[in-house]
Amino acid sequence: MSQRGIDLTTSLGYLLKEASSALRASMEAALRPLGMTITHYSCLELLAQRPGLSNSELARGAFVTRQSMNVLLQALERDGYVTRPEEARVGKVLPAQLTPLGRSSLEKASAAVRAVENKMLGGMTQDEQTTAFKALQSMIHSLRDDTQDGTHENQ
Repeated sequence: MSQRGIDLTTSLGYLLKEASSALRASMEAALRPLGMTITHYSCLELLAQRPGLSNSELARGAFVTRQSMNVLLQALERDGYVTRPEEARVGKVLPAQLTPLGRSSLEKASAAVRAVENKMLGGMTQDEQTTAFKALQSMIHSLRDDTQDGTHENQ
C-alpha cells in the first residue's frame, strides 16, 4: 500500500461508507412513496419504542441536530403524527408521543424499511449476519471509546 493515501479497493472504512450510502438511498426510495424521509421515519420509530423522548434525545437517536429535530417535530405535530404537551412538566422538555395516525404511518414505513434490510441481508446466512452484526458493534464501540477519551474530538 502506498504511503500517500488509502487504497480504496481494500479500505474497510470506505466500504462501510459505501454500504451506508447504498442503504440510505434504498431507504429513501422505499419511504418516499409514503411521504416520509429517513429522519421522519427514525423519529416515529424512536417514539414508538421509547415514548416521551425529548427533542435532544430524538435528535441524538436520529443523527440530526436539535434544531433540525425541533423543526421536524413541529411539522409532525402540525400534520397530526405526534402530540406534545402545551407546557413542560419539568424544565423545558416537551416529550412527544405518537398519535394513531403516527402509529399507522410508522407501521407502513417499518414494513418498507424491513424489506430494504431483508434485501441487504439476502445474500448472507444467519451466521454471517450474526458475525457482521458483532463486527460492526465492535467497530462502533472502539471508535466511541476513542472519541470519549478526547483523542479525536471535533473531527
